[in-house]
Amino acid sequence: MSATKEYNQKALGLRGNDAVAYAVKQANVDVIAAYPITPQTLMVEELSRFVASGELKAKYINTESEHSAMSGCIGASLAGARTFTATASQGLAYMHEALYAASGLRCPIVMAVACRALSAPINIHGDHSDVFGSRDAGWMQVFCENPQEAYDMTLLGFKLAEREDVLTPIMVNFDGFITSHCLERVEVLPDEMVNEYLPPRNAKLKLDVDKPMTFGAFALQDYYFEFKRQQHEAMEHAYRLMPEMWSEYAKLSGRNYANVRTYRLTNADVVIVSAGSTSGTARYAVDELRQQKIRAGALGIRLFRPWPGPEVLKALKNVKAVAVLDRATSLGAPGTTLYEDVATTLYALPKQPTLTNYVYGLGGRDIRTRDIVKAVRETLKLASDKKKVSPIKFLGVRE
Repeated sequence: MSATKEYNQKALGLRGNDAVAYAVKQANVDVIAAYPITPQTLMVEELSRFVASGELKAKYINTESEHSAMSGCIGASLAGARTFTATASQGLAYMHEALYAASGLRCPIVMAVACRALSAPINIHGDHSDVFGSRDAGWMQVFCENPQEAYDMTLLGFKLAEREDVLTPIMVNFDGFITSHCLERVEVLPDEMVNEYLPPRNAKLKLDVDKPMTFGAFALQDYYFEFKRQQHEAMEHAYRLMPEMWSEYAKLSGRNYANVRTYRLTNADVVIVSAGSTSGTARYAVDELRQQKIRAGALGIRLFRPWPGPEVLKALKNVKAVAVLDRATSLGAPGTTLYEDVATTLYALPKQPTLTNYVYGLGGRDIRTRDIVKAVRETLKLASDKKKVSPIKFLGVRE
């Protein structure tokens, strides 16, 4: 939805990395601690330019590693600062230990992840191996389909994470190179509007020499359990808040978002489930399938953590078959990450649809409309044969 004229927004040509950097500048962050890694390097370079030029009055910390970058953000966040970092692939893996510290200490850090494959063998292109590997680290996660969403989700991420009734870090995920380096029209809000939407952070609980407080103290079996239960409750609360968060941002920008993006689900027999940039390709495949008299629909997952189970259930409860496309694999598991969440959700149905599990696009391999059409046809064939599930299949493998 275009909102430029009605909402007095400015249209810019921005890559995904640039769009996030622009949003971070407008959010007036206090501290950026970062270490460059392809394909997010351009983002932190742009932020360092904003700081050097005086466009952003923030403390920019050039760290010696991604682990140090997250550690720096944790310290700054505990001191009450609005904090941001970015990473990808091995960088996110290197942060893994600190991710749990950030969420356990209730630091509302916003981190952009330009999703990239994990080595070995080494690869610099996009898949979801890195962010799915951090699935259980206690971070909220949203997936962006394009640079516009990367901009919007970054602003909304600060708003959500910093709420005193949430205080949970968030990853803003978008596909490496496909989105991070894709130049598109992005509508940006006026600075004064963002300032009103995101006033300076006012942390009620923080490190303060005048009011000493302890964070991250030793907790054994007497209290550790309660800390984790509280994190779980914060995630559940964040999920309940999402309609309010989307609505508030829509009033600000004119762009309407939801936890999931549905497409042509009315009377659909088969639905394609995906996340990230592939959701757009899936919609094209749906249009092609509809022309072939196949009643297909698409479901794009925008909010991944907390998982939008009710919306997924509502979208899929009346269909005959579901093809789940995952841009990562779960070695040795019965299903991949997105597939298992969908399967768990659909288990509540008295009559479950046929469910297929496709791995695609590893290491940045292109996913084409014809690949998705093939997956849908195979899924419908299984449904006609009365089969409920299929083993993991690899889509787009070279023969």
